[in-house]
Amino acid sequence: MEEETQELAFAGTDAIVILCLYGVAMILIGWWSGRGKQLGKSVSDYYLAGRNLGVITLFFTLYATQYSGNTVVGYAPQAYREGFSWLQSIPFFILIIGVYLLFAPRLYVIGKKQNFITPTDWITHRFQSRAVTILAIVLMLWGLANYLLEQLVAIGHAVAGLTAGAIPYGWAVIGFIVIMLTYEWLGGMRAVAITDALQGIILMIGIAIMLAGALVLSGGGVSDLTASIAAQQPEKIGVPDLATNINWLSMLILVGFGAAMYPHAVQRIYSSRSERILKRSLARMTWMPFITSGVVFVVGIICIDLYPGLDVSASEQLVGLLANDVAGLHPFFYWTMVLLFGAVVGAIVSTADSVLLSFSSMISHDIYGRYIDPEAPQQRKVMVGKLAGIVLIALLLWIAWNPPGTLYQIFVLKFEILVQVAPAFVLGLYWKRLAAWPVFWGMLAGAVLAGAMTLTGNSTVFGIHGGVYGLAVNFAVCVAGSFLFPPTAGKQAENSRMTSLEAAVQNAR
Repeated sequence: MEEETQELAFAGTDAIVILCLYGVAMILIGWWSGRGKQLGKSVSDYYLAGRNLGVITLFFTLYATQYSGNTVVGYAPQAYREGFSWLQSIPFFILIIGVYLLFAPRLYVIGKKQNFITPTDWITHRFQSRAVTILAIVLMLWGLANYLLEQLVAIGHAVAGLTAGAIPYGWAVIGFIVIMLTYEWLGGMRAVAITDALQGIILMIGIAIMLAGALVLSGGGVSDLTASIAAQQPEKIGVPDLATNINWLSMLILVGFGAAMYPHAVQRIYSSRSERILKRSLARMTWMPFITSGVVFVVGIICIDLYPGLDVSASEQLVGLLANDVAGLHPFFYWTMVLLFGAVVGAIVSTADSVLLSFSSMISHDIYGRYIDPEAPQQRKVMVGKLAGIVLIALLLWIAWNPPGTLYQIFVLKFEILVQVAPAFVLGLYWKRLAAWPVFWGMLAGAVLAGAMTLTGNSTVFGIHGGVYGLAVNFAVCVAGSFLFPPTAGKQAENSRMTSLEAAVQNAR
């Protein structure tokens, strides 16, 4: 396994101590979250925290899940490589919240009535088709496995880069897997949500400190910075060409709808204490793209001038390189970079734990509990999910030992497939005429087209991603098929009742 690291001012003892303290703190949170509770005996309690997350915890767990280690470790290098055209990273996070608001409150009300545990509970409830449910499960599990792989690679890069190899890539991945599995087993969703809240706060502080340090290194002159970039690398500061703009719009669609379909994010919808709390949390999330991805974008742009000429491989270590130089400015910055070190690692782990928990819940509830042993006690279902998570981690650890590309490439790949479940949620919640078989063939056609384009090396055509082409075909098949072969009048009436908010509220009472 090859690894590239940067010599850091705080590499060695201080960094290792911070990591150890962080690991112990996470395990203690897991123990505290699960003490006195029979988490292993209730699927709902273990995977959804008893559907009792308040506005602060829900907000921060959504925040920490949405803004993972990829936001800092991967997005700053991407801004460095692309220049100002990477400004798109801000609006596509805004669009994600817009898509959530389109379906999340309605799904919450129906999900509370029906006691949904996983996203595919909605698919089963709405379409009552085994084929549609199984295909949705496969697509969502693909997205989760891919996303978890991304986080494992990010852990290795972050820890190895920020400790100058004092903790090697492989040991970093293994160590934090053990920590994550431990506190997740002890506390379930409660532990994940509380650690997410803590890590979300640390991430905000860390990003602000990173920007301050970058500004000090650059001299603080934004006008001088842009003039320097314009003189040395004008292609990174000029108006994007038509192909870039088309690709930008394609990314907005792909990420906006794809990220809203994250199974672990959908489960947080179910975990909210009330619809009002869910809406308040999502409303606060609309400001986070500017505070998070916006700040990281500026950091990447500053680094174009600070570290000119880095190739793709070297730019992947950009955050470590910047942390090194900032730490050498002053003792204050030294210790704040140590905090940043914890923030980056914490953000990565906060996303990985959510993904792993969601993957386990779908294996235990959707596959084992629905198709293999429907009569199994809930305690056994939870244990099956835990063991499935260990198997997945072992497989992804083997892959992460030789990561298949840059973090950004891994990031794009998962959306091509995951986004294909969007019509089943967005159309299914509002359109009673939407039929099961058009949804099945639409998802399948979209996934096959997107996958084929990726495997043949044509992930974009005319700047548009294969996942977007697949999504267009998917929507077309769903709509045309439902018009040509609509459900019976009785089935449409049943669909209307199933998605009626009034009926859901009345029955919930």
